[in-house]
Amino acid sequence: MPTILYEQGFRFSFFAADGTEPPHVHVSGSSGIGKWWLEPVSVARSRGFTRSEVGKIERIIRDNHGYLSARWREAFPPRP
Repeated sequence: MPTILYEQGFRFSFFAADGTEPPHVHVSGSSGIGKWWLEPVSVARSRGFTRSEVGKIERIIRDNHGYLSARWREAFPPRP
C-alpha cells in the first residue's frame, strides 16, 4: 500500500486490489483510519477521526483532487 500523499499528518494511499471499486483513497492518521470516495468527494467510512479531522481530510482531498485522480488512473487504468 504505497503512500501517494502525506499532508498535515495524514497518509493517503491505495490498495492493489482497489481497482474493482470506484475511485477512492484510504486515509490514516494518528487518531484514525478511513476511506473517502473521489467522485464525488465523500466519506465512505471513518473510525477514530474527529469531526474536525474529517473536514480537514475532505479539504485536503479537494485541494489535491486532480493529483489523486491522476494517481488512481495510473494505478488502475480504465479497461476497454
